[in-house]
Amino acid sequence: MHPMLNMAVKAARSAGNIIMRHHDQLDRLTVETKGRKDYVSEVDRMAENEIIRILRAAYPYHGFLAEETGAQTGDEYVWIIDPLDGTTNFLHGFPHFAVSIGLKHKDRLEQAVIFDPSRDELFTASRGNGAQLNDRRIRVSRVTELEYALLGAGFPFRSHHHMEPWINMLRDFMLNTSGIRRPGSAALDLAYVACGRYEGFWEIGLSPWDMAAGALLVQEAGGMVTDFSGDQTYLDSGNIIAGNPKIHAEMLRRIQSHLPPELSR
Repeated sequence: MHPMLNMAVKAARSAGNIIMRHHDQLDRLTVETKGRKDYVSEVDRMAENEIIRILRAAYPYHGFLAEETGAQTGDEYVWIIDPLDGTTNFLHGFPHFAVSIGLKHKDRLEQAVIFDPSRDELFTASRGNGAQLNDRRIRVSRVTELEYALLGAGFPFRSHHHMEPWINMLRDFMLNTSGIRRPGSAALDLAYVACGRYEGFWEIGLSPWDMAAGALLVQEAGGMVTDFSGDQTYLDSGNIIAGNPKIHAEMLRRIQSHLPPELSR
């Protein structure tokens, strides 16, 4: 395992321990509202602080882009961190959430860790070395026809501005796939594409920490990841399509048919 990946795994597991220690104390947590349907708890902050503490001790000159503390400048390496992806699930006792840590070097994703502490599932990837689930190699699904595909999706929950085109996309996929799932953690959705549980995933309006680790996992598992124009600017646009190559191509075609001008750029 790459030394930087190994350190990210250590940080993710330590954060996961913090999260699970508080999983049965939800009624005692302090919760704040960051925006519409967007929450942060003291557990988010504790987990993020723990991740940064471990990584900074090992790599004091690296930069950080984290959900709760924002950007902290450093050298050419930047850690992109979501300490608790699926906070709303966690706060309701719904066991579907994860720690997500990605490492970018000179604008290229190099390392990825997504840790699901409630299932003890550890997804990892290093650029050029494939993707693993609990140290076993994973690959994207081999399903090639959309009608047999199971897709993951995320609602545009922070803003309803793009709700109409999203509903049109949803209707299209509901009529032409085996089904749609929306569990509420984009990091795990992307990990599930990487290991073949989903054939594809799409969402509008994500943040870089929602996608960074999961995007590299999908790519290293043999899948495709793009924005809605088919380019590689998903970390900037927040709009993402991921899937095995055949399903991704069909998803891209159908999504583009429903795009308003502001989403087609």
